[in-house]
Amino acid sequence: MRRARWLILVLIVIIVSGLALVFKIQKGAQDRSAPPPPSKLPESVSARANDWMWEQTRGGKPGVRVWARDMKQNAEGNRIELDHVELHLFHKDGQSYDRVRSAKADLDVPNGQLFSDGEVEITMAVPTGEAVASQGRLVVIKTSGVHFDSKTGKASTDRPAQFRFDRGDGKALGAQYDPETRELLMHKDVKLNWRGTNPKTRPMEIEAGGLIYKETESKVFLTQWSKFRRDTLAMEGGNAVVFLNDGVIQKVEAATAKGVDTRPGRTIEYAADQLDITFDGDGVLGNVIGSGNARLLSLGPTAKTNVTSARLELEFTPDAGDSVLRKATATTDAVVKSDPVPRPGILPADTRILRSAALVLYMRNGGREMERAETLAPGVAEFIPNRASQKHRIVNGDRMNVEYGPENQVRTFTATQVTTRTDNDPVKGKPQPPSLTQSKGMAAHFDPKTGVLATLEQWDDFRYQEGDRQAKADRAELQQSVEEMKLTGAARFWDPSGSTDADLITLRQKTGDFEAVGNVSSTRQPDGKKGAKDAGMLSGDDPVQARGAKMISSNDNTLITYSGDALMWQASNRITADTIKIDRKSNRLEATGNVNSQLLDNSATKTKAAGGAPKPAAKKSAPVFTIVRSPLLIYDDKARLADYKGGATLVRAGMTVTAAEIRAWLKQGDDSSLDHSFADGNVKIVQVSPERTRTGTSEHSEYYAEDGKLILVGGQPVVVDSVKGVTRGRQITYFSNDERLLVEGEEKKPAESRILRKKQP
Repeated sequence: MRRARWLILVLIVIIVSGLALVFKIQKGAQDRSAPPPPSKLPESVSARANDWMWEQTRGGKPGVRVWARDMKQNAEGNRIELDHVELHLFHKDGQSYDRVRSAKADLDVPNGQLFSDGEVEITMAVPTGEAVASQGRLVVIKTSGVHFDSKTGKASTDRPAQFRFDRGDGKALGAQYDPETRELLMHKDVKLNWRGTNPKTRPMEIEAGGLIYKETESKVFLTQWSKFRRDTLAMEGGNAVVFLNDGVIQKVEAATAKGVDTRPGRTIEYAADQLDITFDGDGVLGNVIGSGNARLLSLGPTAKTNVTSARLELEFTPDAGDSVLRKATATTDAVVKSDPVPRPGILPADTRILRSAALVLYMRNGGREMERAETLAPGVAEFIPNRASQKHRIVNGDRMNVEYGPENQVRTFTATQVTTRTDNDPVKGKPQPPSLTQSKGMAAHFDPKTGVLATLEQWDDFRYQEGDRQAKADRAELQQSVEEMKLTGAARFWDPSGSTDADLITLRQKTGDFEAVGNVSSTRQPDGKKGAKDAGMLSGDDPVQARGAKMISSNDNTLITYSGDALMWQASNRITADTIKIDRKSNRLEATGNVNSQLLDNSATKTKAAGGAPKPAAKKSAPVFTIVRSPLLIYDDKARLADYKGGATLVRAGMTVTAAEIRAWLKQGDDSSLDHSFADGNVKIVQVSPERTRTGTSEHSEYYAEDGKLILVGGQPVVVDSVKGVTRGRQITYFSNDERLLVEGEEKKPAESRILRKKQP
């Protein structure tokens, strides 16, 4: 037993010794393979680590995560230096985060502030898991000197920063980003290049004094000032707002803005207190709306057109990857002013101004030339002359329409319910009254090469007035080059001196002359001036009327011609002829072709008994007319002489005189009564009474109406009396009042005979 107990003890000792040996061997091997112990930390460092990570949660969700390859904390424990840093700033939805990478960064532990002095790259909205990044948003920011607030996730810098979007890129001086609100601030000197969905389209260049990008609202606010440029389009203004749709610029609202689109042969400028601009998906300009002091200027090779209004809408249409102006709508106090561009060898057209509460301008395809302008409300058009031959005109109308030809030259101008005013040039330094017209319709036609007014048409109830001169017709047409107006359809022209009606009346505005054609009818009032007399054989207190196929009035209505079965009459007096010409200045009348004059004898005929005593009063006698027919009549009112030529016939109270020429003198004053008459050339006088017929012939005769005295002389005068026979003599004198006949023969003492009428049973 005792030996066994010692054996057990020996075995225990051996086992323990073996274990000790094994432990010693293993411990030596372990000590030999173990890494060397870390060096002692500097006194300024309290902790140091590799592959360091720090996280901050918000409401149980990740808020901020920071990774660093190397971490070093200062002795005070309030500052951490990080190398090869990556920062994740999680969005509230947890579906994405903003990633920040930097070579070095310092973490202010108590304040939760991270600062990176070197280059920093920030990638926005990196999706977590299978989340998909939204289109068109900000992608990457590169800058330096960035401050990160771990509490809010805000990142900011005052140094230059570069931005990259999936639709463009940009840069600014100083920036701040808030992941909570997803707002990016660019402090100053902002420059952006924004592309559309089509990579072939030209980018939009944007500049601003400052910028605020609100990602959740898809809006970019440009502050202080703003500029936009795309190809030929440029715009600048004050504060502006850019609206995005999937990262594509959809609309721009700019305050106190102006823009210009410059292309070969055409420049368009527009401005307003507020400009709203829309774009399509490719970034091509769509529409422009200007509010407050809106203005559009279109400058072409031939004209400069300026549009102003309280509101202006510009509609652009796509054109070969770009856009061109198609339509402009101006409302509230709209004004369109078109000035001609001076060109060598080309006379300038007039300046045109169109005013209305609302109007629309249409451009031709290509946007370089105007196609048409129309008012949507009553308007006023003004034509301002740019050279001496033009006149100042104002046109008022309910609806107006302007059609343009090539090179922006006005082709036609139409309007409804029209009134016009044309200012006339002074005559010999004396101002002239304006020409006023009105009608239900109007159309003005312009020269396609010069833009000068060629013709002006007005229709439906046309009215015209120029001082005392007035006219009306169904239709009027003005030929501007000759200043000639044609009135057709129930045409009428009048002034205080009289009126003229005809199928067609042509007014010559420069001279005041006019011409009437077709069913002409005119009335002329007697001249009320003291001492004034109407030229011709028709004068007195009654109006002078006339008819004919044609009438011409010239020289201030002092030369008047009626032709084509012309007829003039005053009370019972009348003249007919193929043509009647009146010269009121020289008081002459000339009638040609089938002349027939009928003049009432107004003298109180007194018949005396033999011995000179007046006969007893008889019943009122029938009126006595002097009727003369001839191919030609020339009347001189100064001499009161009517000269009938070419073979004349005078008929008066039972007496008929025929001769080659008859000269009739009227009594002085307004009396149309015959005073005396001379007949020359193959004179033949026939007197018919109930008792006899007396026929006298000679080469010359004289008739004195008051005495009833008739003288035949020259060419062997002969009187054939159906009762007494034949009487011959060198001169035969016959008194119809008392039927005395004096015959002067060859003897010195003339023979005298007395003829007594037979008494009726």
